[in-house]
Formats: sequence, C-alpha cells, structure tokens
Amino acid sequence: MAHTEPRFHVPAPHVRPGDTPDFSHIVIPPAGEATRPDPSVHGMETQALALGLVRVLDHNHQAVGEWDPKLDADVLREGLRHMVLTRVYDDRMLKLQRQGKMSFYMKSTGEEAVAVAGAMAMSKDDMVFPSYRQQGILFARGRDIVEMMCHCISNSRDNLKGRQLPVHYTWAEGKFFSISGNLATQLPQAVGYAMACEYRGDGEIAATWIGDGSTAEGDFHGAMVLASTYRAPVIVNVVNNQWAISTFQGIAAGEAPTFAFKGLGYGVASLRIDGNDFLAVYAATQWAAKRAREGHGATVIEHFTYRADAHSTSDDPSGYRPKGENEIWPLGDPIERLKQHLIGLGEWDEARHAVLEKELNEMVIASYKEAESHGTLHDGPLSPVNSMFEDVYAEPDWRLRRQRQDLGV
Repeated sequence: MAHTEPRFHVPAPHVRPGDTPDFSHIVIPPAGEATRPDPSVHGMETQALALGLVRVLDHNHQAVGEWDPKLDADVLREGLRHMVLTRVYDDRMLKLQRQGKMSFYMKSTGEEAVAVAGAMAMSKDDMVFPSYRQQGILFARGRDIVEMMCHCISNSRDNLKGRQLPVHYTWAEGKFFSISGNLATQLPQAVGYAMACEYRGDGEIAATWIGDGSTAEGDFHGAMVLASTYRAPVIVNVVNNQWAISTFQGIAAGEAPTFAFKGLGYGVASLRIDGNDFLAVYAATQWAAKRAREGHGATVIEHFTYRADAHSTSDDPSGYRPKGENEIWPLGDPIERLKQHLIGLGEWDEARHAVLEKELNEMVIASYKEAESHGTLHDGPLSPVNSMFEDVYAEPDWRLRRQRQDLGV
C-alpha cells in the first residue's frame, strides 16, 4: 500500500485580493420559503431553519411568507430613519477620525438592519449585551448623539471618562451593557443576566451580539451550555458578516454548514436569517423574544450579512479580500431594500428620502459641533485625573487612597 503523506488542512477563502469578486457559491433560497413554527418548538426541530435562510423581502421588495411580521408603515419608516441615521453618523465619524479628531472608529455599513430591527423588536426594558458594531441599537433606543460623540472624542462629557476605546459605548439608563474589546465576553454575561431574570420572574430577557469569529472562543461554548441547561431567556445573535477582521468566516465555522447549526449542538433553537432584510431580522427577533419570555429557552440567530467596509480604521481590507465585493453582495443593501419596500407600499418616495438624508446629515454635523464645545481630543478638557480612582470599589481601600496621595489628588 502506498504511503500517503499527511497534510495539515487550513481552510482558505474562495477568492483572494486581485481576483474577481464572486458569490456564485452562495445558495440563496427564495423569500417566503421558510416555515415559521410556534415559538414553543423544541430546539432540535429547528434544524431546517438553521440550515436554510429566513427571508421576507423578495426580489421585488415585497413582503412574502409566514415570517412577514406585518408591520405598520410608521414602524417601517422609523426603522428606515434609524438605519439611515446610523450610516450618516458612521460616515461622519470616519471622516473625523481621518482628520485626527478621534483616535479610532468602527463602522457598521451594511449591517444596520441587524442592530436596528433587533432593538425595535425587543422591549426597551430588555438588557442588551452588544459587540462593537451595534450602534444602531443606541439610535433605536433614543440615545443622545452628542453624548455618543463625547465618548468617541474622550472629552469632559465622556460617560466612560476616557477608559474605553471610541465606539465601545455603555449606557446604563438605556440597558445597554458596556462593550468589551475582548471577544465574546458579553455572551456569558448575557446568559448569566438572563438566568437572573428567569430567577426573578420579572419577564425581562437579554440579548447579545457576537461576530462569526467569536463562535470559536471558549466563552461561546461555556455560555451555550448554561443557556441550554437552564433554558435561559436569551437571544444569541451571531453576526456572520463573512470576515473576522482579516480572517474569513470559514476559519471559525470549521466543518459546520452554518453558524446557526452550532446552536443545535446544545439543543438550542437556531435560525439562519437574511441579515440585510429588516423584516426578517425583526420577525426572527420577535419570535425568539416570545420564546424566551414564555419559558421555552434561548435562541441562536445567525444574521447572514456582509461587512461592507473595513473592520476598523486600523484595518485595510484590500489586503485580504477583492475590491468591490460589497457592491455585488447578493443580499443587497439593508437601507435600500427597506426603502424600496416602503416605496412599493406607497408609503415613501425618493424625494422624502433625500429630505431625510439631508435632515440627518445636518443634525449629525450640529451634534458634533456641540460635542466639541465640551472638549476635544487634543486640547481638552478631558476627564479629571482623579476620576481614575472612581467607580473601582464601593469603598476605596488603602491602596487607592495611597495612590491618590502619591498623585496629589
């Protein structure tokens, strides 16, 4: 028998920089094809949904199928506004970072529906544990834009007092948990919080968002064991935007056919959805929230989407993927798709959309001018030095007192 030399397998993306962008390998099921089971269904009975793709908006931008949440036009317009605001805000903040007015920024271009529709489908009393590309949740929950900007330029009104990178927001009043730059830490926190909600019996649930790469972290698996064992009322959103920084999604996926399929390994209900379809995201989150609130346990939702821009201002995607991929992504642009759906309903038009974009651009520009009135990154004022000793212990111990004395504050 001939000896076969063992080979070390390393998954590779199907195209490289310089190649022609190509998504022909992606199978897109027709919109409306997926069935919608009762939220009480046993987790293992959602296998078809974990392997398929829940879609509501078809190629004509019409809502079809059992997953259509049948939202009022006012709700759709609100969602469109939040998504447009998210994109306008991101574009302005990126320009400001390039001008040296903040140290770092991360855009959510192409992923706006994941955050906005998810937030709108939940109660504002529910706790959210986001990652660093869900600023749309803040807009959907009414966060003050000036306060967000003050954090990003670390001035005297930064509610994090200069202790976090820009876009690592926190907002206790809005039940928006502090974003961590360490991958997947928010997942076990969300599951633990959800378990406490169930123990209290207050009807509150939790939701968390992680990237596809974070499913390879140990925190993901430990949290899923707890979520499954204790039927925690939590929604685990896995945002599969195809790239974990410079590593394509196949590295974290391994041999799993989808990321949603990983949830089935723990017996947790799992859905794979069109993450660029506002209605699909809303419907899936609504279904998972009802399931959690009624005591049927957790849900994993894989949002199949695409990161249209760089991972962050420290990243150059041309080094690992072909240019122009975002322009041919087969699931389109979430803002354009919802806009066209509203136009088809006779509830929107291009002129009104242009007015909305102009209004939001002017609002973001004015907000930044106000934010700078509270200090700039380079000239201050910043948070006072003595604030570094605050919020550490309820009662300062001798080491903190000694350190303050050493600094003379």
